[in-house]
Amino acid sequence: MMSWWLWSGTTPFVASLSWGRRDIYDVRNCLRRRKKKLNQFEEMGLPKHLVTRLTTLGMTEPTPIQGRAIPYALDGRDVMGLAQTGTGKTAAFGLPLIAQMLEDGKRPQSKVVRGLVLAPTRELANQIAESLRDLVMGTPLKVGIVVGGAGIGGQIKRLERGLDLLVATPGRLLDLLDRRALTLDQTTFLVLDEADQMLDLGFIHALRKIAGLLPEKRQTMLFSATMPKNMAELSKSYLTNPMRVEVAPPGKVADKITQSVHFIAKAEKMKLLIELLDAHRDELALVFGRTKHGCEKMKRTLEKAGYAADSIHGNKSQGQRERALRAFKAGETRVLVATDVAARGLDIPLVRHVYNYDLPNVPENYVHRIGRTARAGADGAAVAFCAPDEMGELKDIQKTMGISIPIASGRPWEAIDAPSKPKGRGGRRGTGGGGGRPGGASSGKPAGKPGGQRNRRRGPARGKGGPKAA
Repeated sequence: MMSWWLWSGTTPFVASLSWGRRDIYDVRNCLRRRKKKLNQFEEMGLPKHLVTRLTTLGMTEPTPIQGRAIPYALDGRDVMGLAQTGTGKTAAFGLPLIAQMLEDGKRPQSKVVRGLVLAPTRELANQIAESLRDLVMGTPLKVGIVVGGAGIGGQIKRLERGLDLLVATPGRLLDLLDRRALTLDQTTFLVLDEADQMLDLGFIHALRKIAGLLPEKRQTMLFSATMPKNMAELSKSYLTNPMRVEVAPPGKVADKITQSVHFIAKAEKMKLLIELLDAHRDELALVFGRTKHGCEKMKRTLEKAGYAADSIHGNKSQGQRERALRAFKAGETRVLVATDVAARGLDIPLVRHVYNYDLPNVPENYVHRIGRTARAGADGAAVAFCAPDEMGELKDIQKTMGISIPIASGRPWEAIDAPSKPKGRGGRRGTGGGGGRPGGASSGKPAGKPGGQRNRRRGPARGKGGPKAA
């Protein structure tokens, strides 16, 4: 056997010649990998113009989900991607779609959509469309968006000219299809983003109807931050022999998010929120509530306390929601109160604090909520408030995430047996004490769990004596 040394800098590469057959390392690729300034997106085979655009946007190194998904997507494979929120899923599906569209050089005909991206909420759809427009700048590709809450007339006019990429919410897309404002028979690319939330919101029938209008020969990609059990059924219906790309286990959040929980009575939550907000008045904070009415009431209370606050929820028009988000991004509004409509698709790097004023009843939504902070490698804090009747939600969240959230104040509420009083004759109110509230709770106090159980604490929580169980 004969061998020789090939040198690059100070590192030798060995190639050998044995029995008349060369078995040589790919020196050229080794040398390319050693070039520190080489844009890693270029190595994936993306068009030079697109690589230049990415460099302008400050993107020279793919995130884990991008690094694993883009090569498969460029080969035309169906992809099922699972990654925690804030890791660049939009570019993971957007870049290969744009690259393939630039390569074939086709132009959309009237009312034709070449690529369709479905998102569960208006906020997420707007975020995706904004990101895609950044990527296609300087190319002939056209990106459009159709969502509910906005004037349908203007959307119909834009669709008349045809689009390369359309971002849509399922409900509004079906409205436009019923009006024959667009056709999907030439749509060869389909993306389902945050597919788990679309299932949670009951879009499964809408998705089936839309899929039936698409060509059978197409490329489909499904991306999500969580992967519930019913996702397997969805993937079988829409994907063909997909490549599964998973860079984070379900329920995992960004490492730079500091989490904590306060065990506190409901009546004391607003006082604690204002106390915590006072500690960082100059930083952006996102506060999540459970109901539209509750969020609006919370916003008014914070305004009275001197905060520049606003709210977004399902009762707001699309214009109101967009104005609220613009003011929040610009720093004109420091506190944004929201329902879970803002749990996904809200990409504001300056959000440093997320407060779960009310815990979500779907544990995966907690992951999405706190993913609104610690964006793009920044630090962030996620604070949860847990009232006695929210212990079940907290346990589900911790089980889903596989962690125990550190306690900032108070002690966990515990379920204890409350002695039930015997019923009076005929079960009349007031005669025996048991005909009042369910669970044997006495009059004037909220009912606990069925069977006479109520959540109580062993010791004091915040301040002297701590809050009483609500």
